[in-house]
Amino acid sequence: MVDLPLASAFVVFDAQDSGCLSYGVEAGGRRWFVKKATAPQARLSLTRASQFHAAVRHPAIVRPERILDGPDGPTLVYPWHDGNVLNQATTHGSDRSTLARFQQLPRPEVEAAIDTILDAHLAVTTAGYIAVDLYDGCFLYDFTARRMRLIDLDEYRPGPFILDTDRLPGSRRYMAPEEFARGTVIDQRTTVYALGRTIQHLLDSPNGGRGSPTQNQIAARATRAAPAERYHDVTGLVEAWRTALKS
Repeated sequence: MVDLPLASAFVVFDAQDSGCLSYGVEAGGRRWFVKKATAPQARLSLTRASQFHAAVRHPAIVRPERILDGPDGPTLVYPWHDGNVLNQATTHGSDRSTLARFQQLPRPEVEAAIDTILDAHLAVTTAGYIAVDLYDGCFLYDFTARRMRLIDLDEYRPGPFILDTDRLPGSRRYMAPEEFARGTVIDQRTTVYALGRTIQHLLDSPNGGRGSPTQNQIAARATRAAPAERYHDVTGLVEAWRTALKS
């Protein structure tokens, strides 16, 4: 692969709260998205991302085509994809204007995008991983092609596991209660919670929720405070969601 210097970038994302520097660059007749760490914690995240992408394959999950090892940790080189991130979260705050635009799409198109996210997480769980830090900043939507992709899944981890810190990284709007308590079990039911919140947020609108009564019931069960009261696993949630789409 040819050099991908920051000086040649056509766009730079340098105000990320993740501790990473990212930029888009054109080289070899293609566009690339380059992501590197600028802080110690970000190095660990990109190492996790490298391991995650080695284990998980799904058409909607954007994975690096090359991983460059260096003294500051791995640099991940992804293919560039057109689209808009639903939540532009930076050190200056969150810009959810794209989310608002997405929520105004015809409901079948929103449902198709949600189904893509759910389907991707079937692959995630099959590979033995748990969703961590999943939120609308991970959703890259191409309004022209009407296609949803998932990006920045850097904190996904093998599981189940016991939380050995006071909390996991992530957006409170998507996080399950157990992600805020040291010593709790983090498993597929935690992923179910994040996906339930995804359904609720993407089917929301300035005029209120757009989900059907059955879809609302599915999301409500997925986001119950007690893990034992949710769907037992991602497969159960996806089956309920798809049954509702057919009804």
